[in-house]
Amino acid sequence: MEQVFKRPESLKDNPFRLCPGCGHSLVHRLIAQSIDELGIRERVIGIAPVGCAVFAYDYFNFDIIECAHGRPPSVATALKRVHPEAIVFSYQGDGDLAAIGTAEIVHTANRGENLSVFFINNATYGMTGGQMAPTTLLKQRTTTCQKGKRIATEGYPLKVSEMLATLDGAVFVARSSLDNVNNVLHTKKLVKKVFENQMNNKGFSFLEILSPCPTDWHMQPVDSLKWISSEMAGVFKNGIFKDVERP
Repeated sequence: MEQVFKRPESLKDNPFRLCPGCGHSLVHRLIAQSIDELGIRERVIGIAPVGCAVFAYDYFNFDIIECAHGRPPSVATALKRVHPEAIVFSYQGDGDLAAIGTAEIVHTANRGENLSVFFINNATYGMTGGQMAPTTLLKQRTTTCQKGKRIATEGYPLKVSEMLATLDGAVFVARSSLDNVNNVLHTKKLVKKVFENQMNNKGFSFLEILSPCPTDWHMQPVDSLKWISSEMAGVFKNGIFKDVERP
């Protein structure tokens, strides 16, 4: 029990400035625990973008670099090539990775860069007020599609994991969620695997995580977890879409 509540060494002793029920703090902890267990903290460099993850340097107890909106994969590529011994990861939301950063993530994966990418999908632009994102579900209401997202005008929800899994350069692509204890524990295993793949020079590894955003979904935290299970998980199905050894 003491181990469950113990603060990971890779997390600073700072309170999170995140909304109640937000999934970011939980994912931060899973990443920090994995880094501690792997004994790689002194080698890790994290990349934080614009969005709810922008204050990552206040929480993680290792080097964090801020970069322009959507550009973490490119910055991570440069860092890894200059410091191949480092363990480099990007931590990105759906507005950052799936909208303005679509080109960067696609070409980074296609090149097979030996990086770890964590993609937080909460079906909305969290920090800027809950606008529609590429991952917003059909009929889901946001501040910029108040009648609900429609195929004719806004298109379909973008399934990033399925798309990246088709690229030859990607070696591991998976999706998990935070809607119940079992899925949280499974997410932790996948987080660790994404880091281990980089440590073993396997190549580009990507984990998408379905995460609650109670504030912008206008729900209580418990209801936001139920919404992931009942709505999001039906569109964005959990699973491992690719797990191969690079030739």
